[in-house]
Parts: sequence; structure tokens; C-alpha cells
Amino acid sequence: MSAWKGLIEEFRHRLPVGDETPVITLREGNTPLIPVPEVSRLTSRDVYVKYEGTNPTGSFKDRGMTLAVSKAIESGARAVACASTGNTSASAAAYAARAGIACFVVLPAGKIARGKLAQAIAHGATIVPIDGNFDDALAVVLELTSSHDVALVNSLNPYRIDGQQTAAWEVMDQLGVAPAVHALPVGNAGNITAYWKGYRAAEAAPTMWGFQAAGAAPIVLGEVVDDPETIATAIRIGNPASWDGAVAARDESHGRIDSVTDEEILDAYRLLASREGVFCEPASAASVAGVLKYASDLPAGPVVCTLTGHGLKDPDTASADFPDLDPVPARLDDVLALVGL
Repeated sequence: MSAWKGLIEEFRHRLPVGDETPVITLREGNTPLIPVPEVSRLTSRDVYVKYEGTNPTGSFKDRGMTLAVSKAIESGARAVACASTGNTSASAAAYAARAGIACFVVLPAGKIARGKLAQAIAHGATIVPIDGNFDDALAVVLELTSSHDVALVNSLNPYRIDGQQTAAWEVMDQLGVAPAVHALPVGNAGNITAYWKGYRAAEAAPTMWGFQAAGAAPIVLGEVVDDPETIATAIRIGNPASWDGAVAARDESHGRIDSVTDEEILDAYRLLASREGVFCEPASAASVAGVLKYASDLPAGPVVCTLTGHGLKDPDTASADFPDLDPVPARLDDVLALVGL
């Protein structure tokens, strides 16, 4: 069996790369498609999760970043920059480090999960917190990259979408067919746009379901949300850069984009961890929360939910559920009493 070589080499014939394109890779992709029996029981459908938390930096962003940074190096860029709610910064910083170039991250002060920020810092990125939200940060980055020799690596960069579409091809390879429904969290909306592009390139057309957090649901509301708020930090975005792409994916697939509450997101997050053994970050669980909420609307056939990032991306949410751990004496009887045996 040959070793996985990363997305660019594995899908070279489908991606916009040539013989001269330098390949900046951390062997991303090839993430598992995991059956989830309890969610399947609750929905009366065969449900699977595409677990993107096993990518090198722990999220789906690596799929687009390998291609975006490779193309940036090909074009002669000396640095990359992004606005971020967390996962993009971690991925951009890692791939920039691999390429040997600088990475600048502009982010909303105090709004980023600590696990993600720690990654960007560890990889050597220059972090610039601003007073404002993600949309303000993106405006600054767009101005920076349009006036300096710095490549934009947010999902407005089309190479990001090209790289992320590979997940749809993996799903079809792993499942053997396209799912009846593919559900995703929707924040900046690049991922639902990318999956739909990938499915269409493969001449497949699953129904696309996207779910925004109720406190950050501009597409659902049909208007920009100036002060988005949700525990799901990765989708705390009030003006998605790929808004039009998400709407196209919904409409062309006869799908839906709806909202789920923070309570519904956290219920799905805990269900996945405690009953399915899959630990994802809260925003990831929006896909499963939506499928559970609208289960009666599911057509026949398999359902795939993308889990966009690993649970350790947001350790604060996980630790908030910790009980007080008071020690007992180091004796078997005391241990047995505590565990109920």
C-alpha cells in the first residue's frame, strides 16, 4: 500500500497546479468518514461524519491552505496574511512555517478560542488583535494584501475553495456514492461552497444543508449581523465572504440553510463525544445539530455531516463541563465506591 502524499499529489489531475508549482504539504486530507450509530438511530437514516479534525492542524482549513500557500510561493509572495476566527490562522501559520515565509494574522481581540491562537503563535505567526469583529479584520487584511507583496489566504482566495473541494471527492470514494444529504456548519461559507463545487465537478448532486448559529445567522436572516454572538467561535461571522456561493449551493441542490441555537449545538457536541466517541469543536457540531433538528425532512439515503475541527481547538468549552475532581484515598475500596462497582 502506498503512503498518502497529500491533497495536491493525490488529486493533481483535478487541481490547478503544474509541474512548476512547489508543493507545500503536511500530508493533509484522507480524513475518516465515521458511521455514527446513535445519530443514525435518532434520525432513522444512515449518518456518517467526515471528521476533519484529523488534518495536520486539526481542521478542514488545511485542505485549502496547502494549495493557497503553494500557489503563493509559485507567484513569488514573501508572506501570507489572513483574518481569522481561529482555524484559518492556525493553518496559515503552519503552512507558512513549512514554506519558510512570514504569516500575518489579524483577528478580533478576545474572540478566539485559546487552542487555535496557541497554534498560530507556536508556528511563528505575527498576531495583530484589533478592536472589532471578524469582518473588520478581513477588511484590514484585504487592504494589506492589495497594497503589499503579501498573499491573501482567506477563502476569498479561489485556491482555498479549490483545495477544500477535495473533501467531496473523498466522501464519494469512501461512501461509494454521493450522499443524499451533506450537512455543514456555515460561518464564512467557503466550505459549503467548496463541497458543492467538488460534487458538481464529480457530476454528483447531493442536497446541501448548511447551518448557522442562531446568533450569527446572516444568510438565514437575509441581512448582515453587525455583532454576531455564539459559543461556536469558528462560525461567529456576520457577513460571510462566500455568501453568494453558499446561497448557490443551497438553491442549486434544492437544499436549505437554517439556524441552530447554542443549546442545540452543545447538545450535539456532547452527544458526539459521549455516545459516538468523536470529539469535535462546538462549531463543527452545528451540522449534526441541524440534521437532528430537521430529521423529519431528510430524504431517503445516506447522510454525511462534516465536522470541521477537533475538540481540542476549544478546550475552554470542553473544560466547562468538567465536574469537581476531589481526590479519594489511594485504596481499591475507595476507587470502587467512586466508580460504583
